[in-house]
Amino acid sequence: MEWWNEFVAWLTATDTRPVLFTAAVVAVSILVSALIAAAVTKAAVRRLIDQRDRDLKASAIAALVDASTEAAVWNSLSPQEQAVADRSAGQADIQLRLLPVKSAAVAANWAAHQLAEMKRNSATFGFELAPAVSEFRDRLVEWQARPSRTRKVFESDLERWKFENTASEKTLLADQDAWAARQHREQFTSTEPGEPAVAPAAFSRADTTTQKLIDDVAAMDVKRAAADDEADKKLA
Repeated sequence: MEWWNEFVAWLTATDTRPVLFTAAVVAVSILVSALIAAAVTKAAVRRLIDQRDRDLKASAIAALVDASTEAAVWNSLSPQEQAVADRSAGQADIQLRLLPVKSAAVAANWAAHQLAEMKRNSATFGFELAPAVSEFRDRLVEWQARPSRTRKVFESDLERWKFENTASEKTLLADQDAWAARQHREQFTSTEPGEPAVAPAAFSRADTTTQKLIDDVAAMDVKRAAADDEADKKLA
């Protein structure tokens, strides 16, 4: 108990006040320095994480845009080139879905639908899909800049496509895909070594079934364009 009384007497002594003041200043300085250092470190780490996320998003979007250029001329690619393109597009799709962004899955679903449409239309439109590729690129770049705002547009498109495709249209699209795959397979299996491949668009007009399929697809495209215009007016 004696040592405690001595400590209290020393603590309350007038000569001890400068020492206590100096110790308090040093302690407060150390605490403030630690807080500032923690804040600076946290901000630096946050910037690195944001930069990494931006790089990942840019890489995934660049891969998807590259896949869209190949999807636009899908029927002119060899089976080996199609396999490589599908693999690259699949990797980009997975990379996009794994991004730490809430709307990443919605953007991936939208991009997958658009790529499938480009592949399907490449059998009839071919190199005329350049505007669709440009729109695909611009929409993804806009999503990278404003994910939350663009997500609503993507969700609206996906919902519209979901109700747009009736059973008959799905059957027609399946028939079109089967016809395009058959034509593509025959093109690359019947071509002699060294003989240039015939453009997939150069098919015979005399084939009644093929002509009917093309007419049905054209009519469906007109219907879809009208629906898109009506949806754009509602959004506006």
